[in-house]
Amino acid sequence: MGGFFGVISRDDCVNDLFFGTDYHSHLGTRRGGMAVLGQDGFARSIHDITNAQFRSKFEQEQTAFKGRAGIGVISDYEDQPLLVTSHLGTYAITSVSCVRNLDDLAKTLFAARRGHFAETDGRGINPTEMIAALIDTQDSFADGIVHVQEQVEGSCSLLILTEKGELFAGRDRYGRTPVVLARKPGSMAVAMESCSLPNLGYRLHRELGPGEVVCLTPDGEEQRVLPRAQNHICAFMWVYFGFPASCFEGVNVENARYRCGAALARHGRVDADVVAGVPDSGVGHALGFACEARVPYARPFVKYTPTWPRSFMPPNQEMRDLIANKKLIPIPELIQGRRLVFCDDSIVRGTQLREQARRLYDDGAREIHMRIACPPLLFGCRFLNFSRSSSEDELIARRTARELEGDKADFAAYRDPDSERYQTMVERIRRRLGLTSLQYQRLDDLIEAIGLPREQICTYCWSGEDVTCPCKCAQ
Repeated sequence: MGGFFGVISRDDCVNDLFFGTDYHSHLGTRRGGMAVLGQDGFARSIHDITNAQFRSKFEQEQTAFKGRAGIGVISDYEDQPLLVTSHLGTYAITSVSCVRNLDDLAKTLFAARRGHFAETDGRGINPTEMIAALIDTQDSFADGIVHVQEQVEGSCSLLILTEKGELFAGRDRYGRTPVVLARKPGSMAVAMESCSLPNLGYRLHRELGPGEVVCLTPDGEEQRVLPRAQNHICAFMWVYFGFPASCFEGVNVENARYRCGAALARHGRVDADVVAGVPDSGVGHALGFACEARVPYARPFVKYTPTWPRSFMPPNQEMRDLIANKKLIPIPELIQGRRLVFCDDSIVRGTQLREQARRLYDDGAREIHMRIACPPLLFGCRFLNFSRSSSEDELIARRTARELEGDKADFAAYRDPDSERYQTMVERIRRRLGLTSLQYQRLDDLIEAIGLPREQICTYCWSGEDVTCPCKCAQ
């Protein structure tokens, strides 16, 4: 997915930028970058952080860069921030985006003899460069950001730092990703994760509305584009993406996970000896389950945190499975002879969970009951880079539905947890993963746990319904 952080200050901002960007490291594991505007113009650096932490790769920049404004990013694949020169001037730009219509946008620009793309690799055009190209077709940065929001299919939140020292922040037109503003004396910051702010001395000021654009100064903000009416933030921010200390739309991540786990316990009661969470995001769900079910919480698996990243990030299944296997270390004394309830955020492909269940049985577990904090993933995300699977059919729920009905499977018919089709699908997944029992969260319970109105939350990956589409039909 990725995350960004920006700061503008009366004094040198590099330490705030360095640590603020680092606090977004859980959102991406492939690329990190910073751009700082100093007396002599822009200084920029991009590093591969696949096998190293952001801080270790940017220690030199932390001491060498000087400036009063800067932007930083943790990215999945794309090199960022980019430095661009156009009729609007020279500027640095970074984005957290999913541009599904990259090829069509490129054809439109080429047909008009406008622009070319240099930041390309084996995956094609760098989405952030496309966003910059769209901005450069307009007369101002604010107009350009609005144009991007109108043209991009998917999502786009971004930061722009101009050579004049203007720091622009724009949130996705439907608010699918969060953008927050914060302040301390003489400085303003913008971030995706509010957890990045307290230890740097910032106080949360407010959240940008969907499609809103602001220009920040050390003393405050200037609103350049008003927020739109429709807000549809991704529910996975609470289920999985978000750091526990962060709040989105005023709702704390950890509290939402406690409520989510409690709902799982109410609707999935089971006789068990201990409740555990699959580290890290499953822990909050498990604590909520344990408190509601009045079953002791334990850690039969612990995560070796110093070196292993989130396992959904690597580009191929073999590496994902390797990371999932190596990062979790079992504690046999907490497993032998016990009936275990495990809570996890989601099941994507199922390969990692199957291996974890096998290891638990090998260590003497009597029973393994799995409780999943969200409904079955039946539809590939169209709005965020949650998982870059080559095909929607890698999703175990979708694949199982197709096995049951063939190529013409009606996936929408598998959404109702009380239906025979749904229960047949879940039972087949349970057997495939080797579990004693398996239960997913109900969508209504998840929405209640988050605590926002249904129409303000994007649930496409479970429901197949895009609330921004007039027909709201399952795809």
